[in-house]
Amino acid sequence: MIELSATPTSAVVVVSGDLDLSTRDEFPGLVARVSGLRRQLVVVDLCRTTFLDSTGAAFLISLADSSRRRGGLTVLRGGDDRVLFVLEVCGALDMFRVDEAHRCADDDATSPWARVRG
Repeated sequence: MIELSATPTSAVVVVSGDLDLSTRDEFPGLVARVSGLRRQLVVVDLCRTTFLDSTGAAFLISLADSSRRRGGLTVLRGGDDRVLFVLEVCGALDMFRVDEAHRCADDDATSPWARVRG
């Protein structure tokens, strides 16, 4: 499941479950909705993502590309090493800032925005 919400300054995409071929039908509409919000910051919360394949990576790349064309930034938070590996293999990891400080709700973290790598 993919949920979209917005604040005055950002669009937040929350991915729960698999982000793969089985969810690809949702991708074009979601990219259009995120683009339509015209926020400079797109945050993709991957805390509850269980699997990412190249189709899911293409979706994330589309979000980042759309944001970049508007002069914006896409931040990944909560992505584990497996998710980041898929993006790296696709040659797309540098399209994102990775929030290494964010800890998902299950973690014992304090500040989700303490430091952003990029």
